[in-house]
Amino acid sequence: MTKKKSFVLRLSPETFKKLEKWAVDEFRSTNGQLEWILNKALKEAGRLKDEKEEDEDHSN
Repeated sequence: MTKKKSFVLRLSPETFKKLEKWAVDEFRSTNGQLEWILNKALKEAGRLKDEKEEDEDHSN
């Protein structure tokens, strides 16, 4: 199981309110919505290895 890293994120109240609404609309927590957005962006940018590649890297 991977331990998650905590960090502080500062957002304007308006941005946070929109993020909360988006999360509710998609049945996610605000934190879960942020993780989903970041993972999607990383995949689209080609910066996220798939799980199979990561497992191979750790086994060497």
